[in-house]
Amino acid sequence: MTTWQGWQRFATTDPPAPPQPGDPPRSREERLAYHSAFVTIRTPAISQLATQVRTLMILGRHQQTTARPSLIVTGPAAAGKTTALLNVGRTCHLAHTRKNPPPPGSAHPTAPVAYVLVPPGATAKTLITEFARYLGIPTTTRMTQTQITDAVCHTYTAAGVQLVLIDEIHRLNPRTTTGAQTADLLKDLSERLPATFVYAGINVTDTPLFSGTRGAQLAGRATLITCGPLPAHHGTRQPFRDVITDIENNLDLHQHKPGTLPRHTTYLHQRTAGRIGSLTRLIRQAAITAIHDGTERITKTALDTIRLDHLAETHHRPRTRSR
Repeated sequence: MTTWQGWQRFATTDPPAPPQPGDPPRSREERLAYHSAFVTIRTPAISQLATQVRTLMILGRHQQTTARPSLIVTGPAAAGKTTALLNVGRTCHLAHTRKNPPPPGSAHPTAPVAYVLVPPGATAKTLITEFARYLGIPTTTRMTQTQITDAVCHTYTAAGVQLVLIDEIHRLNPRTTTGAQTADLLKDLSERLPATFVYAGINVTDTPLFSGTRGAQLAGRATLITCGPLPAHHGTRQPFRDVITDIENNLDLHQHKPGTLPRHTTYLHQRTAGRIGSLTRLIRQAAITAIHDGTERITKTALDTIRLDHLAETHHRPRTRSR
């Protein structure tokens, strides 16, 4: 998805559809593929991000003199940051293309959304090259960073990019020379491009990105959205249980009894530490196993046999008493 063709394919391909009453049963292979891709569960973070992006895009639409306000999505690993980012990007892409369909026979459709990953050990030049690669802007090793940046700004503006999604922002360290230059590049791009910037990274507020002069500039322009683990209880609501229910309602298993998984909310919260990524992976793996072994249902016993990601397993591992 870090090229325009890949992004367009992602944004315009219908997401997996849950089984509907009255539909003919799907084959075993179709159901395995469905649980592999699965639906996007709408979490509170996705709803909050969608509202904020829509508001800030309107707020900055006619702003000319300074950089438009931006957003930073932060939180621990496996908390659903990238899922939220991609979901909002797809929604923006589809909304724009519905309102602005390309003319018949047009060879140059608009590109309302750009999705860029910060490469490991990023320098300003390697990052701007990623921006160029997304829209297929030709670059050579002889081109200077300034030349590539000028080409990117010209092409992105001509293509109508309105939303720039930058993932893995925690890889930047403005305390180093190369990191400082890369942070300055992003500031420059946000001032030159008529687009709203959304950054996502792991525990961004704990990194050097928010320290020093450059960090203060970023923090002063960005709204922070925390995409953290879901609590078991929030006032009278049970957000984690609600997500479990949504996941269960979208399963395609022949013998699974609705209401089974929500009864194990406490266990699932302890097992995954409230991380949405870990939760969906656990249930999807259990669903695939249930199809393979023919049980066609998910029980707590079955969940106990599923190995989770290392982060969740480490958190869930019971502590041993020292003697």
